[in-house]
Amino acid sequence: MKTDEFCASAAGPAGDDPAATPDVSSVTIIVCNSCRGENGTDDYPRPGSRLVEDTRRAAEGSGVAVRQVGCLGNCKRGISAAMLRDGCWSYVFGGLGEDAGSDLVAGALLFAGSTDGFMPFRARPESLKRGLVARIPTIDFFKEDR
Repeated sequence: MKTDEFCASAAGPAGDDPAATPDVSSVTIIVCNSCRGENGTDDYPRPGSRLVEDTRRAAEGSGVAVRQVGCLGNCKRGISAAMLRDGCWSYVFGGLGEDAGSDLVAGALLFAGSTDGFMPFRARPESLKRGLVARIPTIDFFKEDR
């Protein structure tokens, strides 16, 4: 299959030349700030909020955007985060620790450097391998079906 079938932004300078610098600004990490984590307690700040802060610290200077949302609806597998890249499939992760910020940023950098629009499985940090909940295609992937 062609690269642009999966990720419109994979084509172009970084997609054509493996030595080119990946566009990390095309990747956004979204962390659920209301996640309670495995123990389900109502402690504040919530574990999800602590992961937001850990991820922001890990992303400093990287160019990767970090955003927070009130709920990703993955409560049974919290702490949860999602990863988006312009024109590419999106990822949802669960079962993350409060200190998984560096793993999320490492995954975002892999994702940004991917020429096919997918985050390479073998190179992912372990928490992103075992924590994958879903990989969601873009609506453009289904244009031919309309």
